[in-house]
Amino acid sequence: MKNEFVLAINEITDARALPRDVIIDAVRTALVSAYRRDVSVSSAQSVEAEIDLNTGMVTLLVEKEVVTDVNDPRTEVTLDEALTFAPGAELGETVMAPIEDTARKFGRIAAQTAKQIILQKIREAERESLYTEYVEREGDLITGTVQSVSQQGVTVSLGRAEALLPRAHMMPGERYKPHDKVRAFLLEVKKGNRGPQIIISRSHRNMLRRLLEYEVPEIYNGQVEIKNIAREAGYRSKVAVAALQDGVDPVGACVGMRGIRIQNIVRELSDEKIDVIEWNADPAIFITKALSPARVSGVYLDEFADAGRGGMGTATVIVPDDQLSLAIGREGQNARLAAKLTGWRIDIKSVTESAVSAIADSEAKPLAQLNAKNADLLDEVKRILAKRDSGRPVMPEEFQTLTQYARLAEQALLTERRGVNKKHQDYIKSIRKTLPERAFELPLENLGLPAPLTKALTGRFESVGEVMLYMRLDENRVASALERVSVDDALGLVRAALETVQIPAEEEAPVAVEPEVVETSVAPVAETAAVEEAELALADEAEVEAPPAIIEPELPVPAKKVVREVYTPLVEIEPEPVAEPALDVTPHVGLGFVSPDAGFDDDLRDKDKDRKAKERRRELVFDEDAGKVVAKRKRKGSRKRQTFYEYDEEE
Repeated sequence: MKNEFVLAINEITDARALPRDVIIDAVRTALVSAYRRDVSVSSAQSVEAEIDLNTGMVTLLVEKEVVTDVNDPRTEVTLDEALTFAPGAELGETVMAPIEDTARKFGRIAAQTAKQIILQKIREAERESLYTEYVEREGDLITGTVQSVSQQGVTVSLGRAEALLPRAHMMPGERYKPHDKVRAFLLEVKKGNRGPQIIISRSHRNMLRRLLEYEVPEIYNGQVEIKNIAREAGYRSKVAVAALQDGVDPVGACVGMRGIRIQNIVRELSDEKIDVIEWNADPAIFITKALSPARVSGVYLDEFADAGRGGMGTATVIVPDDQLSLAIGREGQNARLAAKLTGWRIDIKSVTESAVSAIADSEAKPLAQLNAKNADLLDEVKRILAKRDSGRPVMPEEFQTLTQYARLAEQALLTERRGVNKKHQDYIKSIRKTLPERAFELPLENLGLPAPLTKALTGRFESVGEVMLYMRLDENRVASALERVSVDDALGLVRAALETVQIPAEEEAPVAVEPEVVETSVAPVAETAAVEEAELALADEAEVEAPPAIIEPELPVPAKKVVREVYTPLVEIEPEPVAEPALDVTPHVGLGFVSPDAGFDDDLRDKDKDRKAKERRRELVFDEDAGKVVAKRKRKGSRKRQTFYEYDEEE
């Protein structure tokens, strides 16, 4: 049978939804604190508490010193007593002495201290448990009950915790009363002194994303992907979806049969209008669909027009005259949502407006060339515009003519703008090349500016190099970033900081030097034997002073190079007929190189030495082009060419 102590712990565990170990640890900490307060134990003395859950007995272990005579029973214990609970204890050692049933002897103050500590530990554990529970649910939908309404917002009860729905995150037109059910998006969970601070929202665009995931199984299963959402809570939203599986209609899956799926979401969001659009990789087609329900006549993209502001560019959209108000929407809402959805800055024009502006600016170079090539079309457009100005009705065929001319004019202007923007981008790149590349890796904190200036620049620029770049291109852009900073001569401080900033030198990457590879031809075994025979024959002929063979010039072989053997097929060598006697070649030993003009003196050296000298300076090689073995001799090169040896053909 369980004792009362264990039953109390189980009751607290169930009521507070806390682990059992947390409650037991809190009780142990409370017992230790109560004992210290009741007995006045020093904080340096170790005290531990043990709880037997079967019997409910509490035992305190107090650190004491083993002595012969006890002067202070709170810190000392005799040897005989220490041996009863710590066998092997000796004099002078420190042991943990048990004190049983101490909790029953606590006074009123000690008991009150234990109660307060237990409640405090339980509250701290409960706060940590709540924070852990709700922080894992960030970004999910949550349902609660309205508890109170104030100027700051609506307090929503979530059961064990409370959440705040601020005024800024409420949908326009919604009114809340106590005990109303609210479904919201869990935006943020922060730690606080009185528990977790939970912020919920009904105007966040991710609430629409979560509702679509709950209502559309294809999105939850990953067959359909939500590319982007543009939302103005309470009025209208646009959702771009794309199919990740063949055969799935993304728009039809989100709308559902007879619109039942999307209608459930609309009712949850207080009749907010939702446009589901199929995403397309082509920006022109995507922008056309994003402006639905309006019809679009043409989309002309300028990628560089808005790139500096973090956008993808500017899109000029031409729509029929009767679709202009629908494309713009009430107070520009449709165009604004389309721009948020696609990421492009959208400029909407009617067909007539585009044609009139093109004719008025016909002196511009691209339009002048267009009008010269399409003179008949220009005359017809002028006639239609005059007819329209006079109040007469314009036929649909005439509107098609205006649309054709407006498309040609916008295309010509776009081509001209792209050329100008391309030159501007090239100019920016040329200026950037003059700046150190490492400067674009330095954070803005390296400038050493005051904190307000650094914070203002961080919103526009990403590195020190960008600030240096735009200080050369356009100082007004840097000055506009510092307009709201109340610092005297802010631009001057930035200029001075750029002059004194330390930019680390660029490290030169080591250049890997590859060994030079020289290809040489190595004849097969049979070919080598033929070369050796020819060598012996040539040596015998040298003894009878036979004229040397004709030699081919060969490039000098560089020293210390890697040689790669290339085996060539066997070539049959035919003996070469002996040519007519040529001039004798006499090596001059003292000069170290072969001279064809040197004389031969039989008295200075004998034939044997002359033959050996010739063999040292003559080399037999196999010529691949000629297909035969040729003799080449080696001579010292010219000092001007800085070569040690050159090979030349013997005469």
